[in-house]
Amino acid sequence: MTDNTRPSSTRLYVLLARKAPVGVIFRRGPSKRVMLIKWNLENDSFERGQWFKGRIYERRCDLSPWGHRLIYFAANYRRPYYSWTAISKPPYLTALALWPKGDAWGGGGLFESESKVLLNHHPDEMCLADSFRLAPRMTVRPLGEHSGRGEDDPIQRTRLRRDGWKQVQAGEHKEMKSKSKVWWKLDPPQIYSKLFRFEGNRSLDLRMLVKGIHERQGSWYVLEYQILDRVSGEQSNLGRLDWADWDKNGDLLGAREGRVYRLKPRSRDGHVTFRPESALALADFRGLSFAPRRAPDDAQVW
Repeated sequence: MTDNTRPSSTRLYVLLARKAPVGVIFRRGPSKRVMLIKWNLENDSFERGQWFKGRIYERRCDLSPWGHRLIYFAANYRRPYYSWTAISKPPYLTALALWPKGDAWGGGGLFESESKVLLNHHPDEMCLADSFRLAPRMTVRPLGEHSGRGEDDPIQRTRLRRDGWKQVQAGEHKEMKSKSKVWWKLDPPQIYSKLFRFEGNRSLDLRMLVKGIHERQGSWYVLEYQILDRVSGEQSNLGRLDWADWDKNGDLLGAREGRVYRLKPRSRDGHVTFRPESALALADFRGLSFAPRRAPDDAQVW
């Protein structure tokens, strides 16, 4: 989890369930090949699921509170749907419910609960595709007054806020020249902060710094992470990561260059510290190749 500015051909993005030690990993690479992986955070085991040929907009996705269901926005820009929002059982992408979208504006959704979904579609895009149905007692309604608008936001911003992240700095966008490394540079960066309270009233902030958008031959978001001790003001730079978040036990989880890490805190004289060089690599998902896979029967029904 040390700094490295060289773009990787394998990128990971993780969603964590709110009420269970479960996560899902979107493993992307090459750019139009995505694999879904289920992560058991109790024993750090990983279950590889299905691949998708096309684009999954992972920041417009959400995992249900207990991790049983995934809502995702995907596109292959081919008939019959071009793009769509679907619900599946991770680590599988086989749709249990599917709403056609047709373009890349809006899309995706959020779980209010296991059975209540907010769909980021226009009112005339709220009908399920033929042959699909909802689970009993499941309800779906539009995501707010302007449902169907935006790109990664409003889904990403709403989900971050719901899961304990706060924007502490808006950042300033600067459009760069056509041959620049990034399309948009954020200087100063946009900063989100997520507090974790340890025993002994010790609190640490995990800070996500958005420093660029649309990197040439690299990630869409250029992210760096820091840990800030609110009491001492001490700051630890974690460098560039694809994703990071707190586990519910206070471990720091991270993903970088196709690998997933866990970093445990150290306590000395009541002072909690993290040493990035001590991070444990849990899994390496580089070097995987697309392989079609049928979802098991129980992943094809509600």
